[in-house]
Amino acid sequence: MSHSIFHQTLLCQTQTVAEHQSKLNSRGVTANTLFQSKSVHKEKKLLLSTNFRGNRLCVRKRKLAMGRNRAIPRAVLTTNPASDLSKKFNLDGNIELQVSVSSSEPGAATQVDLQVSNTSGSMLLHWGVICESQGKWVLPSRHPDRTQVYKNRALRTPFVKSGSGSLLRIEIDDPAAQAIEFLILDEAQNKWFKNNGENFHIKLPVKDKLAPQVSIPEDLVQIQAYIRWERKGKQSYNPEQEKEEYEAARRELLEEVARGTSVQAIRARLTNKPNDAEVKEPKKDNAAKVKEPSVSETKTIPDELVQIQAFLRWEKAGKPNYSPEQQLMEFEEARKELLADLEKGASVDEIRKKITKGEIQTKVSKQSKTKKYFRGEGIQRKKRDLTQLINRNAAANIDQQVVDAPKALTKDLTVVERYAKAREEDDKGSVLNRKIFKLADNDLLVLVTKDDGKIKVHLATDYKLPITLHWALSRTTPGEWLAPPASSLPPESVIMDKAVETPLKAGSSSHLFSEVQSLDIEVDDDTFRGLTFVILSDGRWLKNNGSDFYIEFGGKKKIQKGLGDGKGTAKFLLDKIAEVESEAQKSFMHRFNIASELIDEAKNAGQLGLAGILVWMRFMATRQLIWNKNYNVKPREISKAQDRLTELLQDVYASYPQYREVVRMILSTVGRGGEGDVGQRIRDEILVVQRNNDCKGGMMEEWHQKLHNNTSPDDVVICQALIDYLSSDFDVGVYWKTLNDNGITKERLLSYDRGIHSEPNFKRDQKEGLLRDLGNYMRTLKAVHSGADLESAITNCLGYKSEGQGFMVGVQINPVPGLPSGFNELVQFVMEHVEDKNVEPLLEGLLEARQDLRPLLNKSQSRLKDLLFLDIALDSTVRTAVERGYEELNNAGPEVIPFFGGLTVLKRCSLKLMYFICLVLENLALSSDDNEDLIYCLKGWGLASSMCKDKDSHWALYAKSVLDRTRLALTNKAESYQKILQPSAEYLGSLLGVEEWAVEIFTEEIIRAGSAASLSTLLNRLDPVLRKTANLGSWQVISPVEAVGYVEVVDELLAVQNKSYERPTILIAKNVRGEEEIPDGAVAVLTPDMPDVLSHVSVRARNSKVCFATCFDPNILADLQANKGKLLRLKPTSADVVYSEVKEGEINDDKSTDLVEIGSVPPLSLVRKQFSGRYAISSEEFTGEMVGAKSRNISYLKGKVPSWIGIPTSVAIPFGVFEHVLSDKSNQDVAEKVSSLKKKLTEGDFSALKEIRETVLQLNAPPKLVDELKTKMKSSGMPWPGDEGEKRWGQAWKSIKKVWGSKWNERAYFSTRKVKLDHEYLSMAVLVQEVINADYAFVIHTTNPSSGDSSEIYAEVVKGLGETLVGAYPGRALSFICKKHDLNSPQVLGYPSKPIGLFIRRSIIFRSDSNGEDLEGYAGAGLYDSVPMDEEEKVVLDYSTDALMIDGSFRQSILSSIARAGNAIEELYGTPQDIEGVIKDGKVYVVQTRPQM
Repeated sequence: MSHSIFHQTLLCQTQTVAEHQSKLNSRGVTANTLFQSKSVHKEKKLLLSTNFRGNRLCVRKRKLAMGRNRAIPRAVLTTNPASDLSKKFNLDGNIELQVSVSSSEPGAATQVDLQVSNTSGSMLLHWGVICESQGKWVLPSRHPDRTQVYKNRALRTPFVKSGSGSLLRIEIDDPAAQAIEFLILDEAQNKWFKNNGENFHIKLPVKDKLAPQVSIPEDLVQIQAYIRWERKGKQSYNPEQEKEEYEAARRELLEEVARGTSVQAIRARLTNKPNDAEVKEPKKDNAAKVKEPSVSETKTIPDELVQIQAFLRWEKAGKPNYSPEQQLMEFEEARKELLADLEKGASVDEIRKKITKGEIQTKVSKQSKTKKYFRGEGIQRKKRDLTQLINRNAAANIDQQVVDAPKALTKDLTVVERYAKAREEDDKGSVLNRKIFKLADNDLLVLVTKDDGKIKVHLATDYKLPITLHWALSRTTPGEWLAPPASSLPPESVIMDKAVETPLKAGSSSHLFSEVQSLDIEVDDDTFRGLTFVILSDGRWLKNNGSDFYIEFGGKKKIQKGLGDGKGTAKFLLDKIAEVESEAQKSFMHRFNIASELIDEAKNAGQLGLAGILVWMRFMATRQLIWNKNYNVKPREISKAQDRLTELLQDVYASYPQYREVVRMILSTVGRGGEGDVGQRIRDEILVVQRNNDCKGGMMEEWHQKLHNNTSPDDVVICQALIDYLSSDFDVGVYWKTLNDNGITKERLLSYDRGIHSEPNFKRDQKEGLLRDLGNYMRTLKAVHSGADLESAITNCLGYKSEGQGFMVGVQINPVPGLPSGFNELVQFVMEHVEDKNVEPLLEGLLEARQDLRPLLNKSQSRLKDLLFLDIALDSTVRTAVERGYEELNNAGPEVIPFFGGLTVLKRCSLKLMYFICLVLENLALSSDDNEDLIYCLKGWGLASSMCKDKDSHWALYAKSVLDRTRLALTNKAESYQKILQPSAEYLGSLLGVEEWAVEIFTEEIIRAGSAASLSTLLNRLDPVLRKTANLGSWQVISPVEAVGYVEVVDELLAVQNKSYERPTILIAKNVRGEEEIPDGAVAVLTPDMPDVLSHVSVRARNSKVCFATCFDPNILADLQANKGKLLRLKPTSADVVYSEVKEGEINDDKSTDLVEIGSVPPLSLVRKQFSGRYAISSEEFTGEMVGAKSRNISYLKGKVPSWIGIPTSVAIPFGVFEHVLSDKSNQDVAEKVSSLKKKLTEGDFSALKEIRETVLQLNAPPKLVDELKTKMKSSGMPWPGDEGEKRWGQAWKSIKKVWGSKWNERAYFSTRKVKLDHEYLSMAVLVQEVINADYAFVIHTTNPSSGDSSEIYAEVVKGLGETLVGAYPGRALSFICKKHDLNSPQVLGYPSKPIGLFIRRSIIFRSDSNGEDLEGYAGAGLYDSVPMDEEEKVVLDYSTDALMIDGSFRQSILSSIARAGNAIEELYGTPQDIEGVIKDGKVYVVQTRPQM
């Protein structure tokens, strides 16, 4: 534990034998942890084993080797340096392999780093090592994670995807290993990469020059081990690593001996003493000079008293978190204080009496029992590679369709079930109840609906013989026989005593359900509650398992039609749940058993099926469904049913990693349960409580009856209420407060089948015994009912045995096998601190425990569910601790963070908040199936904290980008939950009659119950601090245009982009993606979203003179939204927006702010382009009649820009080719369909746009087009797709057609309509370029678009391809400005928050190049599609390792190069330019330029 003030080893009194040991003491390690001596005169040499734990070093004795001939390791020296062994290979085309071999220090493992460039994410290393001349592969025992043994002949290790390449590191510590041999397998393509047909063979550093056998004293080995531990940053080691470190230290010293250094010289170096260093007796002639010892030197203070005194000092100081150095100083100061008392004449016994009074003795003895010795408030977190926590177990994407029942299930529906389904669909009324009974081997359906106030009962059966219904109605009790009114009698009914007999009517032979006989009964008297009946057939009475049949009219609450339609759900499963709900209401046993029977179907339906089970269980847990309905069930039966359900869920969790998150949520709503005895103990132990404490009547007896009849989670709350009542000295108000706070009212207590009417009323002498016994009883209740109770979850995993006190003697739970070393102490620490006000140490302990559990949760084992319930409980405790810790965060200041001297209060507050954010984010990631984005956010926060501590001037700007990305991740998670859960909640809620408010907030409450809500709160606290520190203000103004308009609030700009507002409108849009159009009539768009400054919508706003800005302050945004409908004036500056209300009369008096006249946009004209007779042209042939400005500009740049700027090779498919291909005879049908759809479009049916795009994809390619395009591409040095096969050409042709079809995408079509541009005259050329597999992509505006400053360049940069910058990809790009007179000094304005980067293999891209993209006054760029031949790979980005973020000189070099390229191109054209380009291996490529609009 990092803050343990006094470790047990401090209690051993020792004296140092070397100055080096004093040095160790000053670093927080006690002398006796390395050496132990009885006195200063005699050194006792011990063989010790080290135990490294963070910033302390614990030591335990090692067993001495038996006998004299112990094997002595031999030192070795290495030859042929590792750097000489690195190699580079070309695997295929642009795929390269770089192998680097290194050995960081003598005796250390050899590291082999392999890097493959331009690969897919499915590369495997097939490998082994060579240890002898025969060349046989040996499989080393040490290998990377996820390595698998292949047929006992080789190892297979997957590469780790990194950007466009793949990485792998192997460490080889076998001294006999001479080389590593391997092959590489691309699994996706089933392709092997070899070295010219042979294995790749990489030599390893050879170890030779064996030194003579020599023994290194163990005390020196231990000192060397400590020095190594310090050198490596005082890492936390497990026992295996400790052993490795100890032996590595020995090897280092042996190598030193091999180089000629004597053991004596090594000792002198390590201990700073002469070679003959011995502590000798004083010489006799100096004896007179020896000072007589003082009282304090002749008397000693027992260590337990020193410890108590230290504890008192620590408590008096406010229980601070001491560093190891401070801990030692405090211990010695306590000793000095007690020695001073001795000097004054006090005896040790007097001191003991003085300091062990009162509570302190109890505290010390408690600490001593656990051997924790007043440790400070924290633990030492182990250093972990966060990328090892990444889960990529995302379930398949869910669309808003209905998941149907598996085909097998549909086929198995009986004729009666099909009849029921058809009848329900046809019936206009709401379904109240539905049940299918068995009649021998046949079915009997009873369907109850309600329409126009009348109850309708439909009966149907496939029974082969004619049957007659003998029936009656009931009003008060089920099974009652009351004669129905005459108005309810169907034809052919015969009235009998208190009953009626009515024959069922057989279906006609022509009817779909001819084999079904049926009967309909209408009841218009709403006082009747149900129908009782038996069946008469062929003289025999047919009953329901010997009893009368009964159907309740209100078995289902009325369906709220329209609330849920079943889309986006496993509808068949939810329908089935609704059918069985009346049975499930009988008891928890029934519900859990029914749920168990549905798990297979839910699992087969995928994530939506399990979501349905979750929704059902959640409705149950929140008491929206009936828990018990007149059914007596034993607690052990409930426990057994729970156990069955959780076992099945455990199996789903183990077998389907992509569903683990939803399975965890289901488990958290269901108690653990337990086979047999745990449930039975609920009954047995309440009797023990009553007998032991003589409380058999009153409230306790009523509760006892309720427990015997049907125990429920309410019993946990009742037990806690009784404990609180007793603890408050019999305050009945406290009893009711506990009940009410947990949703249990007096009415609810009375509603139980065995109601609780009385209040508790105990005698004072019963208090102590009841507190003890109810505390024990609570553990039993929680063991059954609580899945998230930490104490019971820990106990269940660690094991326990309950004896004595009358409680089930011999009850024993065995510990879960395989728990990690030290886990017991870790969870004990958690339980000791679970109620601490200072929650940081608790949070660290909880997360450390979750991290330790994580490997076990990924393995299938019989006790997996116990581990899952423990993990769920730890997760839940993190959330409650964070909420309790908000007060600590409010007080975050210099006194809270004593470790960062010299930092401002603002920075210290930020560091505290960032640390809490890291803890909560880690907790959220540990509970998430697809957590890669969350892990990279976590790494980003770690980097931001380091930058803050290092006083990096960019820390707040970088932290703001991480905060924005984290918010995006939370938004994505919330949207995912909404998509997965809410449709099921709405549909099932409507079927079960759940209260509408409970349905509406269902997903919101799920999110609130998790870490995401706590994380969002922390981010909201930090955001204004970062904005203030980074001088960001509350606004980012993208288009600084003054505006006056009426405020309108919308959720999405996309939803209103095609709308025309009749009056000037200021839109407050919650969501802006970046590729929308600005609606007609909008004079301003304000949003909390963060579109890039150079996104399409940003360019549109500036060109249309529309005010466009992002507001970061939620309070300002809320105030703006509150002005909905009012007329406001906006006055933006470059960094702020000032707004004020305007009165209608003021407009006419202020001509500078006159409202814009709507619809005053002048029309634009186009010239129709004709087919030139050429299907393809090279860049030298680009003209205005053949291609658009995009192609011409690229051609113009070639040969004119500086040589360090690359220009991609290009060819084009000219204007008019599309129309010519469409008119080709082979495409006559397509042409006719397009013509018909165009007509449909002119009539206002905009659904035709999508149909036209799909129809264009049916075009056939004329052979001449294929030949000409092939010739031009090959002659220009570009690869021809057809050379790779007909399929590749098919991909290319489809991409060309997609570009042509984008003429009819919605955004482009409505944009041209807005400016009255004749859409028929718009022509589309296609620019064909080879894709550059970019490291980074950029867009430059050579005049700052926000300020209009022509002296500075503005640019944005993203990782990967530029589509994430210009397309609708969330998050911000890196943005910077650069003065044109100082192009080597770029100034970063914001760091990137985009979570996704796009990467692609070597490919071809087909870019749109229309004649409508660069008209004066109209920016058409970005409206039409550019389509790569191959699909881009989406990669979740880790900015914390990106050189552009962490390497200042690299960043300055790249950004300066971009700025210089922009400046050079602007000088070439003489006007401001809008430039797109990429960076590959540090080189700048420009792919297009156009005039900046």
